[in-house]
Amino acid sequence: MRSTRTRRRGTALAALGLALAAGVAGLGPSGAGASSHREAPLIAADPAVDNTDVYAFASPDRPGYATFVANFIPFEEPNGGPNFYPFATDAVYNINIDNNGDAKPDVVYRWTFHNIDKRGGSTFLYNNGPVTSVTDENLLFRQTYTLQASFNGGPFQTRVSNAPVAPSRVGPASMPDYAKLRDQAVTTLPGGWKIFAGQADDPFFLDLRVFDLLYGGNLKEVGQDTLGGYNVNTIAIQVPFKDVALNEDAKRNPVVGIWSTAERPRVRITGKTITSTNDMVQVSRLGNPLVNEVVVPSGLKDAFNALPPDKDASVAPVVARVKDPEVPKLIQGIYGVKAPATPRNDLVEIFLTGLTTKAGGPIKADLNSQLNNADVNPSAFRPSEMLRLNLSVKPTAKPNRLGVLGGDLQGFPNGRRLTDDVVDIELQALEGAAQTGKLVSALAAGDGVNTNDHAFGTSFPYVALPNVGAVNNGTSAGNVSQSSAAAVTSPRSAPPAEQSVRTAPVANAAPDDTMNAVITATLGAVAFALAAVLIVGWLMRRRRPTAAGTPQNPLPPSAASGPDKSPA
Repeated sequence: MRSTRTRRRGTALAALGLALAAGVAGLGPSGAGASSHREAPLIAADPAVDNTDVYAFASPDRPGYATFVANFIPFEEPNGGPNFYPFATDAVYNINIDNNGDAKPDVVYRWTFHNIDKRGGSTFLYNNGPVTSVTDENLLFRQTYTLQASFNGGPFQTRVSNAPVAPSRVGPASMPDYAKLRDQAVTTLPGGWKIFAGQADDPFFLDLRVFDLLYGGNLKEVGQDTLGGYNVNTIAIQVPFKDVALNEDAKRNPVVGIWSTAERPRVRITGKTITSTNDMVQVSRLGNPLVNEVVVPSGLKDAFNALPPDKDASVAPVVARVKDPEVPKLIQGIYGVKAPATPRNDLVEIFLTGLTTKAGGPIKADLNSQLNNADVNPSAFRPSEMLRLNLSVKPTAKPNRLGVLGGDLQGFPNGRRLTDDVVDIELQALEGAAQTGKLVSALAAGDGVNTNDHAFGTSFPYVALPNVGAVNNGTSAGNVSQSSAAAVTSPRSAPPAEQSVRTAPVANAAPDDTMNAVITATLGAVAFALAAVLIVGWLMRRRRPTAAGTPQNPLPPSAASGPDKSPA
């Protein structure tokens, strides 16, 4: 009997995987998918602006301040040189805030990036010696950014320019103290803002193999973090509550909606001529995790990435999928867990309105809908897909990975913390746990990945340092403590010393083997010479002092509102 139950459970989870994978597999150059990693055909071919995840939470170490994080460029293999992973310089990256519920941005934070490339025609190297600062002359390629902000539909104003981007993490020989580089890339502005852009460990954790019929059906592979060892590019900002709250009053109006977008120049094709215009078009969008994968049908995925939230309620196929999802039906048919009755208005609350008793939904709680804001005009409210956060819910000392479903009101879907296990949470929500108040025991184990492979930081920007070393040998590389400025841990993927160099060709080897050995020996000599050049270059170069970003008109509402600088 036990083996029969195990097989049924494995088949059910595999079938569930087919439903989840239907939104991501086979749509682009790769079938891989996680949260919004490569989730739609067009964006899969443009990773530099592919938004992977959005996080929003009340800062646990800084009362009265909110932190917003958006990640881009999925599946960054740490050894992907020599160009590694720069932000696109012809794109804009936005974090959008809606505080009055009309599904239009009331606050927009906008990043644009600039390259400083000293390689020219002389070298292919990213750096030609150890890098000890973000402006080190050994760092041959680096980026800076300009941050602009718009409030209540007003013009964008520049808050800082020439702010440093934390570089891609090449490895311990090139960047012996990467934690120091990370610290130098955090910029503090008047008004209490902290901002960051740079590479980080991908904070999303899950085991995608449990959702795959061929590899996860027997459940023996459950529990491995699919994204372990991979990096992303992060933009993050920490601001006082009043800078994002409606009427700058977070006590009366604590709920905000958050989503991230990326924009590219519009292209015009005239005959055989292709020209890029100054008009920008939205090509990537993300609010709640997994929505474009699991909810949006395949034919609308690219359109969803280009759609503004205020149009969501008018897209009938998407709303229909929310109210009548496919996954619970598959679980019922294969696993025997009864699907909740439709229409699923509980999912409408979670994804489109936020939790509120003012919308007449089945979840009787006032938590994270803008309708709960005292100064919101209910007639102007529009259901839309975005991540919603109630700023008045104080951070918990011991966060529960299941968020609201685990009794922790500061977790997903009330915002999203780095530690929230959104895969397990959303599976439970699909099975009706949000409206019954009880977890579905048959899915209690989830995907077996309950935490990230690296500990998150305790201060801004909170994301873990980037990984180093190869992903494809089955281990992620060593990381360092966020509070440590010590030497980087050696990559766990590094081979034993006795295997690192191939010597003379084997006796009686075939001609191809002999040629391989000759090539290997030649490359070894080149590598030795290159190392010597790098060492000499390092000894001859002088360090330049680290330059912070240059503030320009940097005062946000919190600093421009008069003597009262209180964050709330």
